[in-house]
Amino acid sequence: MKAIGLILAGGQSDRLKELCDVRATAAMPVGSSYRAIDFTLSNMSNSGINKVAVITQYNSRSLHDHLSSAKWWDLGRKQGGLFVFTPFLSKDNSYWFRGTADSIYQNITFLKRSNEPYVIITGGDTIYKMDYQDIINYHIDKNADITIVCKDIKNTDMDPHDFGILECDENMRMTDFEEKPVDTPASTLASLGIYVIKRTLLIKLLETINAEDRYDFVRDIITRYRKKLKIFGYCFDGYWKTINSITNYFNANMDFLNRDVRNIFIKEKPYIETKPKDEPPAKYNSGAEVKNALIGSGSIINGYVSNSVLFRKVFASDGSSINKSIIMEGSTIGKDCNIEYAIIDKEVVISDGKNVIGQPDNPIVISKGTVL
Repeated sequence: MKAIGLILAGGQSDRLKELCDVRATAAMPVGSSYRAIDFTLSNMSNSGINKVAVITQYNSRSLHDHLSSAKWWDLGRKQGGLFVFTPFLSKDNSYWFRGTADSIYQNITFLKRSNEPYVIITGGDTIYKMDYQDIINYHIDKNADITIVCKDIKNTDMDPHDFGILECDENMRMTDFEEKPVDTPASTLASLGIYVIKRTLLIKLLETINAEDRYDFVRDIITRYRKKLKIFGYCFDGYWKTINSITNYFNANMDFLNRDVRNIFIKEKPYIETKPKDEPPAKYNSGAEVKNALIGSGSIINGYVSNSVLFRKVFASDGSSINKSIIMEGSTIGKDCNIEYAIIDKEVVISDGKNVIGQPDNPIVISKGTVL
């Protein structure tokens, strides 16, 4: 493949509140068995990109643990492979990453030592399946400097104020760009934060803006150079969901209960891969009743579960009822509990007889390790 991949997985997410107090957004559990970054890593590998760098910063321990072996995404190679970069502090550089562009600039040696002509830049906190080869071919056909993958969010539940909005002419060349507009935008083309750019051009732009103390990829490259560079939009019409808020995270997991959505990732080749755990299948005891739910390996179910996503090693006691909820790894639900519209983080213990009930548009969150 004639491209390398850069996955920006270092940002904090205040909108995910306590769920990201101790983990990176890219490490968020999704769909009973995945981490968010699995989707981007699998897309890279499935598109033939065998040299990928993940740039991390905040709360990255669990993410590093997940990435400790690259073989699950077919990136365990002598040539190329998976690279994980963190802020490098020295006597010449005492800064953590000051922005998205700065995080790439501080690892510019990776770009300079590579030979591939193109770079795919993307985040690690979105759920989708995409063939990046199609975008590179489009980029070449358009003779573009930068290609931005976008989605028409008209008639969707996606809020344009959460995205960069492109305005394009009839040839899909970008004429203007506004990041997270305050007012109603003139266009409904939302940037998905996925970019294709020539490697040599990226190096030049990073060196230019760094000399001017500019550190943000969107603001200081996309917006600032929108008139000077040939920037094109590439429309993507497949399933795409970001997990940048509590509500979006909850809805993304609930989407996996939809067979059509789930099959995109687990039934249709190429598949989305993850780091497996060697545990026994879920066990359903005589009192268990399960309807439309995903249950992770090693779980033991004694009560009622419906329309919910349970991860590994969850224990649901007799008389418990779990509905429209997400229960993460190693949590225990006591006897005669009622859990509804809730996100229960890892290693939580809900004592007997407790009710944990949120709202459909505002699920309640129980922090990791809580004993309730």
